[in-house]
Amino acid sequence: MIKRLWAKLSGSIAPKPASMEEGNVPTHVAIIMDGNGRWAKKRGLPRMAGHHSGMKTVKRITIAADRLGIKYLTMYAFSTENWKRPKAEVDFLMKLPQQFLEIELDELIANNVQVRMMGSRDNLPSHTIHALEEAVSKTAGNTGLVLNFALNYGSRIEMLDAIKHIALDVKNGKLDAEDIDEDVMSSRLLTCDIPDPDLLIRTSGELRLSNFMLWQLAYSEFWFTDVYWPEFTEKHFHEAIETYQRRARRYGGL
Repeated sequence: MIKRLWAKLSGSIAPKPASMEEGNVPTHVAIIMDGNGRWAKKRGLPRMAGHHSGMKTVKRITIAADRLGIKYLTMYAFSTENWKRPKAEVDFLMKLPQQFLEIELDELIANNVQVRMMGSRDNLPSHTIHALEEAVSKTAGNTGLVLNFALNYGSRIEMLDAIKHIALDVKNGKLDAEDIDEDVMSSRLLTCDIPDPDLLIRTSGELRLSNFMLWQLAYSEFWFTDVYWPEFTEKHFHEAIETYQRRARRYGGL
C-alpha cells in the first residue's frame, strides 16, 4: 500500500527530460532550502506557513532525486545561526522534522531511503532528537537514496571540531603532524563516510554559502535560482541537473 502511494505521487512528478544524459547525474546533491519566509510574506501569510509548505517540497525533491538515481541528498534544514530567529519561529522549525517524519517515515522505509542527520544535538528539543533518531535507526539498513538532513549544523564549528580532534591525536601520539593531509581532515568531518557534493543548489536568489559544507564544497558545481523553496519543483531540479551535465569538471586541470 505504501509503495503504491509513493508510486502514485512519483507518477505526478514531471518525467525526466529527454535532453538529460543517461547515467551522468551527480552522486551527491546538496541543497540550501531558502526563501520560505519570503514566499509566505509575498502571499500575506505568516512565515510559519512558508516553512510548512517548504516541508512538502522536501518530499517532492526527494522523490525526483531518487528517480534520477542520485545516491545522496543533503538538505540544509537549520543552521547554527538560525537560533537568532524569533523564538516562536525556532520552536515551529524544531517541530517540522517530527511532523515530516510522522507522515513520511513509513514511505521512506518502504522505498529503501536511508535517513541521516548531521549537526550538533546541543540545544535541540528532545522531541526533535527522538524523531530523528527513530528515523535514522529504522532506516539504517536501507540501501537506496541517503536523505541527509543538516540540522543545527555550521561548517566552521564542524571544521574547528575536526581540527581539535586531530590536534588531540597528535598530542596523544596517535598521529604525526607531518601525516596530516586532506584525507585526515575529511575523515574527521561529519561527512566522513559520504562523498563530497557534486552539485550545490540554492533557492531564493541568495548567492552565498551561509556556513554550509565549506570544506566539502571546494570543487562542487553551484546552481542558484530566484525561485523560493516552497515553489521549487522537480522541473527546476531537472534544470539544475541538466546545467550540471553541461559543465566540465576539471578540478584545477585542463
